[in-house]
Amino acid sequence: MMMQRLAAHSRSLLAGAALSAVLLAGPAFAVTPADTLVEGFAIDDIITMDPGEAFELSTAEVTGNTYDLLVRLDLDDTSKVKGDLAESWTVSDDGLTYTFKLKTGMKFASGNPITAEDVAYSFERAVKLDKSPAFILSQFGLNGDNVAEKAKATDETTFVFTVDKPYAPSFVLNCLSATVASVVDKKLVLEHVKPMTPSADYKYDNDFGNEWLKTGYAGSGPYKLREWRANEVVVMERNENYHGDKAKLARVIYRHMKESSGQRLALEAGDIDVARNLEPNDYDAVSKNTELATTSAPKGTVYYISLNQKNPNLAKPEVRQALKYLVDYDALGSTILKGIGEIHQTFLPKGVLGELDENPFKLDVAKAKELLEKAGLKDGFSVTMDVRNNQPVTGMAESFQQTAGQAGVKVEIIPGDGKQTLTKYRARNHDIYIGQWGQDYFDPNSNAQTFASNPDNSDAGKVATLAWRNAWDIPELSKETEAALVEKDSAKRAALYQELQKKVLDTSPFIIIHQQLEVAGLRGNVKGLKLGPSFDTNFVWGITKE
Repeated sequence: MMMQRLAAHSRSLLAGAALSAVLLAGPAFAVTPADTLVEGFAIDDIITMDPGEAFELSTAEVTGNTYDLLVRLDLDDTSKVKGDLAESWTVSDDGLTYTFKLKTGMKFASGNPITAEDVAYSFERAVKLDKSPAFILSQFGLNGDNVAEKAKATDETTFVFTVDKPYAPSFVLNCLSATVASVVDKKLVLEHVKPMTPSADYKYDNDFGNEWLKTGYAGSGPYKLREWRANEVVVMERNENYHGDKAKLARVIYRHMKESSGQRLALEAGDIDVARNLEPNDYDAVSKNTELATTSAPKGTVYYISLNQKNPNLAKPEVRQALKYLVDYDALGSTILKGIGEIHQTFLPKGVLGELDENPFKLDVAKAKELLEKAGLKDGFSVTMDVRNNQPVTGMAESFQQTAGQAGVKVEIIPGDGKQTLTKYRARNHDIYIGQWGQDYFDPNSNAQTFASNPDNSDAGKVATLAWRNAWDIPELSKETEAALVEKDSAKRAALYQELQKKVLDTSPFIIIHQQLEVAGLRGNVKGLKLGPSFDTNFVWGITKE
C-alpha cells in the first residue's frame, strides 16, 4: 500500500513511468531518462528550502539553480559580479545608496511578473525572519524596524538599498549574490503565510510564508523545485517562464546516496549520471574507467588546526610557529587529500580577491624542536585535540599526532560528533581543534573577519569569530580588517588582504593546511558539467546528455 501511494504521488509530479522508476526503485535503479540528469549526492544536510532560512551546502546548490538574485558571481572573473535580475546599478557618491534597475518583462515560475516590490519583500522577510543567513544582510545596518525604508522599491523596476557605512562596493555586491538575497514571488508567498501571535521573541503577526517555503517554491530560476523528500530525493524541473536561456534538460534529480562506494558502483552501472561525494580511492577508480569522466574545482573552504591561546603553552609564539613545522603537508597531499584537497596555507581561498598563494611551511622536526627549546619546552608537552568523527579530518589529526610526537608534543585525540566538537570549540573549552571553514559569501571579508578580527576577546564577546574562539587578542589586526572592508579601490583592497594573510600566516594560532577540491564523476555522455567556486554556483542548466 505504501509503495502504491508513493508511486501514485511521483506520477502526479513527474512525467513518465521510467522517471518514477528512477525515483522509487531500490538498489537496482532504472536507466536514467535521456531528458533527465540523475545525480548521486549526500543531501541529508537539507532541513529547509526557504532561501531566507537555508544555510546548508546542498540546499545552496538547489537554491542557486531555482532562484534568481539581483546580481550573481561572474564565473569568468570571480572578482566581479554580473547582473541577474538587475540590468544595471549605480552607487551614490557617499557610498551609502545602491540603486538597481531591473530588466523588464520577467516572470516568476508561477507566471507572476517580477518587480522591484518582490526584491524589497525578499529583503524584508529575510531580515525579519532573522534565521541563520540573515546576518549577511543585517550587517549593513538593517533590522526589522528599518528594513522597509532601507530596502525599498521606488517604482516597478527600481530597487534602492541603503547601507550604514561606505563599504567597498565589491563587498556589498558580493553579499547580494548570496542565497539569502534570493528574490521570492511576493504574491505567491502571501497566499501561503501563516498567522502568528506576536511575542517577546517574535513580534510579527505572520511567518512570511516560512512554513510553506520549507518545502514549497516561489522562485524564477532556470529550474523550479518540484519535490524534496528529506534524506531521499530533490526533483527540479525546467522553468518555462525563465527569462534567460532555457535549461537544456527537462529535469534534474538529486538522489540521496551517502556512501562514496555506492555512488561509484551506481555510476559505473549507469544507474546515475553523476557521482558527487567520491573519496580519493573511488575518484581514482572512476578516473581510470574509459566510460566515465571526472571533474574538480577548488572551493572556498579551508581546513585548519587551531590553537587555543588560553592554554599557556599554545600561547607562546615559538610554540605556534613550531607546530606549523610539525604537519606533514606533502604526505597529506599525496594520501588522504589526494584529488579532494590542495595544500594551501593562507586564509583566503584561491579565486577570491586578494588571494595569496604562499606555502612556506614544510615538515621540519629539527626546526620545531629548536623553537620548542626557545619557548622553554625542550622536552615537549602534552595537549588534547578535539576531532570530529569523519574524513578527512580524522586522518589529518592522526597524521599530526604522529609528527608532533617526533618533537615531544604528545597529542591526545578526543573524538566526537559534529555537535560535540563544535559546542566545545564555540565555548573556547578546547586545546587544539581541527576543522573546516567555508565562506558565507564570496568576498574576502568573509574569511578575513573570522581569521583576523576579534573586537572583544572577553568570554562575553558577541562577535564569535575563529580568532575569538581561540582567544587570540588582536586589536591592531581587527582595525586592519575593518579598513580593508571600506577600501573602495579593488587593487588597494586586494593588497590589504594580502598583507593581512602574511601576518596571520606568520603569527597566528591557525595552521591552515589545505583548500577543498570538490570532485565529481560522470558518465561519458554528460556534457557541460562544471563545478563552481562556491556551493551555490554549481549550475546545472547548461548540462546536456548525448
